[in-house]
Amino acid sequence: MIDAIAEPFSLNKKQIRLLANRNFGIGFDQLLVIRQSKTPSVDFSYQIFNVDGEESEHCGNGARCLGKYIFDRNLTKTAVIKVETKNRQIFIRKNPDNEISVDMGTPCFSPHELNFKTPEKLITYQRNLELKDKRALAVSFSAISMGNPHAIIVVDSVATANLEEIGPALSNHVDFTQQVNVGFLEKISEIAGKLRVFERGVGETLACGTGACAAVVAGRVLGLFREEVEIRVHGGPLKISWKGKSHDDQDNVVMTGPAAEVFNGSFDIEYIQRNATT
Repeated sequence: MIDAIAEPFSLNKKQIRLLANRNFGIGFDQLLVIRQSKTPSVDFSYQIFNVDGEESEHCGNGARCLGKYIFDRNLTKTAVIKVETKNRQIFIRKNPDNEISVDMGTPCFSPHELNFKTPEKLITYQRNLELKDKRALAVSFSAISMGNPHAIIVVDSVATANLEEIGPALSNHVDFTQQVNVGFLEKISEIAGKLRVFERGVGETLACGTGACAAVVAGRVLGLFREEVEIRVHGGPLKISWKGKSHDDQDNVVMTGPAAEVFNGSFDIEYIQRNATT
């Protein structure tokens, strides 16, 4: 998390990649940059960058971290703040138990919004993938945007799901012109599920807030879940709520979970600027 409220901050893609390097930089899954919003009705704006230096549209876990940073440092006097990302505005709330809730907005099933080349909007799609050794595999998935694109595959077990091959193969499929995040969803019950996510530009992640939201939305449309679901990921459980039942419903998704500050410090920006050559 970079605080750019008081002073300007800017790095290019090469510099972000060096900063993300766990040997020569700091190391992170995503870089968040917080600024004062220029929009009168919005409290803060923030940018999200992946380890490859590319800007991401949205990050649910990042939004919770952002909220904790703002609330802990008393940068606001209210318990609810409005924040803008690259392509949407969201509300972040501090709860009495210190967990953070994020109104993630309305899920979108539009192929255009997903940068997905397909003739019509469907509940599930099927694509043929080429795996290692030229093996072919047909996969069925739901496609949902939570501000960033997600393909959700329902599996019997996330433990045995072939994320290492299917994840990058579907993420880089030619029909997803801007790539796609790929989630593997296992139903435990009507109120609980497990999830693993292959994140575009990153690989498998310990947690993905927007992926958890997309998984519950997909599960609701497919008749797997009730309105409130606990999604269990490697990084810990997230509580997701969505009242919708079909891909035409306009209800907002709400995600609730913890956020913890691990450390804070500073880095030599001139070193990053001098040495970012690859």
